[in-house]
Amino acid sequence: MPIPVKQGFQKPRPLPLHPGSDGWETAVLLTERWLARKERVDALLEQLKPGLPAQERARAQQLFFGVVRWAGRLESALAGLMVHAPRTKVRAVLLVAGFEMMGPGAEPAKIVHYAVERAKTVTSAKEAGLINAVARKLAARLAEAPASVADTYAHPDWLVARWEKAFGAETTRQLLEWNQQPAPVYARWRATGTTPPGFLAPTQWAGFFEIKAGHWEEVRALAQEGALYLQDPSTRLALDLLAPQRGEAILDACAAPGGKCLMIADAMKHDAVTSQVDESLKAGTIVALDEPGPRIERLKENLNRVPAGIEVSLMPADLRRAGPRFFQEFNLPEQYDAVLLDSPCSNTGVMRHRIDVKWRLQPGDFAQHATQQLALLRAAARLVRPGGRMVYSTCSLESEENEEVVQRFVKEGRGWKLESYRHAYPWVDGHDGAGAFLLRKT
Repeated sequence: MPIPVKQGFQKPRPLPLHPGSDGWETAVLLTERWLARKERVDALLEQLKPGLPAQERARAQQLFFGVVRWAGRLESALAGLMVHAPRTKVRAVLLVAGFEMMGPGAEPAKIVHYAVERAKTVTSAKEAGLINAVARKLAARLAEAPASVADTYAHPDWLVARWEKAFGAETTRQLLEWNQQPAPVYARWRATGTTPPGFLAPTQWAGFFEIKAGHWEEVRALAQEGALYLQDPSTRLALDLLAPQRGEAILDACAAPGGKCLMIADAMKHDAVTSQVDESLKAGTIVALDEPGPRIERLKENLNRVPAGIEVSLMPADLRRAGPRFFQEFNLPEQYDAVLLDSPCSNTGVMRHRIDVKWRLQPGDFAQHATQQLALLRAAARLVRPGGRMVYSTCSLESEENEEVVQRFVKEGRGWKLESYRHAYPWVDGHDGAGAFLLRKT
């Protein structure tokens, strides 16, 4: 049954981006838009209208992601090569060509020639001449040894210094190397009792499979059916601590886009089946709450795949303003057996996927996140029944957003204790980074 969504917000209209004639030109257009508007990479790709063959779309994404991932190194090499700042599109052509020149076995002369020929149509003949002169110098610059670790791995200097202080130089280098590698695509298999198709490669994490290239149409069909959900194995940490049980009332307090909600529902349904109870009985109640905005539609779509027997409600609201009375108004539980608070954070554990995060982060963001996270923890705590539990989680590597927030919350003396916690570090665990903390209301 479709899940109703409370109205009262307007979904912002994205500005559509029409693809170019092929993957290379489309990568230039994406890069131009990213430079000009500072839009998030994932949002940009969603705005790219259909029209490219799958192979060319993949080429466009590969080139564009490469530019964003290595933007610091590319911009450093470009610095001082032009007296006057060129049009954004010219800069985009140079960055795409520069990334291609960084590839293994690259032939800079051929790449420059190709970029100049294409520039005659995507820019102008005069600008193509500028690109010719600058790209040749850029190739020479990129062949030189980088000036610093931050330049070598294309990360902001301040962020590298922060991590070296927290983790040490060698571990930081491992993290930087990890961030610069294209991320594998993982899926969680949801169709219990059925065998996953052979093109899903098993992993060391139960229930998670790696998706190899060449089967995207089959994957889309399986995702549409609800047989699988694209999800990183790091998400299991919070759910393992939450340990949803049949018949419980559970609040997912920052639910969008809905992947962890589906995990909760699947766990509750599985528990009902393995406990050999009547499957027609309600297996549990889930309330999915998140701030009104464009992500609510994605959350709604995912919650429509919750298995039968799970009662699910979607509530667009700010957790900090949604007290027990708010839930009472909508005939929902005022207190919950368990609350999952997967809090907004700096995303430093998922930079392999969110490749533009490092360019958007500022040094003061961590303290701001911690303040917001503590406020969310306090708000979520009001909704847990006595003896109930709460899992606080982030996809951050920073102690400032993980254990320090939890320690501050527990020390406030509100009747909570920390029972257990889990950390995932990419260079150790082989998947995205995360922190998860199980708190019990005494």
